[in-house]
Amino acid sequence: MIRTDHHCHILPGIDDGADSVETSLAMIELMKEQGVERIVATPHFYAHREKSVESFIRKRDEAFRAVKNGSPAIRNILLGAEVAIENGLSRLPDIEKLAIEGTDVILLELPYREYSHWMSDEIYDISCKFGLKVVIAHIHRYLDYYSKSDYDEILSAKAVFQVNNEAFGSFRERRFVKKLIKSGLPLIFGSDAHNMKSRCPNWDLLLKKADTALIDESDSFIDKHIKK
Repeated sequence: MIRTDHHCHILPGIDDGADSVETSLAMIELMKEQGVERIVATPHFYAHREKSVESFIRKRDEAFRAVKNGSPAIRNILLGAEVAIENGLSRLPDIEKLAIEGTDVILLELPYREYSHWMSDEIYDISCKFGLKVVIAHIHRYLDYYSKSDYDEILSAKAVFQVNNEAFGSFRERRFVKKLIKSGLPLIFGSDAHNMKSRCPNWDLLLKKADTALIDESDSFIDKHIKK
């Protein structure tokens, strides 16, 4: 099984993640020490801020080249994006190109605001229109925004739900995640690491708190969705 971080911000200078190549390499090295063998780089994508998907991809690829030039031995980094759900996102040209490279998987981030039905509509439309498997980022981070009925609607989507390792360090979030596990919903894990200080890689926490079988199931997720 390849230990996989499905959500992190290691690419330098493209979002609020790593601020330099040096920080990127330090984050990658710490992940390696914590047993991570495959990293999905998911810089933030906000449709209203970007000129186009293509221009974002050029910036992302340039940031990745900087990391590779800093340490040519680095392997097994897959490029993707953390795509903010906005009203009309499913009509954006080329959105399918933001899927994790080589797969049919796209990581979507819900807005930090009161739930509206158009959010579920966008998830459904992106899944159906582009034939993508939707992953909802850090599903536990909306507890202050969503009611139980709101969550019921989101969790009824045909999606996979990503959990940040940090959730296992919070009583409230850990309890919520345990309910998801008990209900049998599909979950995958990621550090959502942004730096080496306030939001550093924290796989040591997950490995200490979570069931090994759950982590193994998460690690197998990407391989099941590689395009053939």
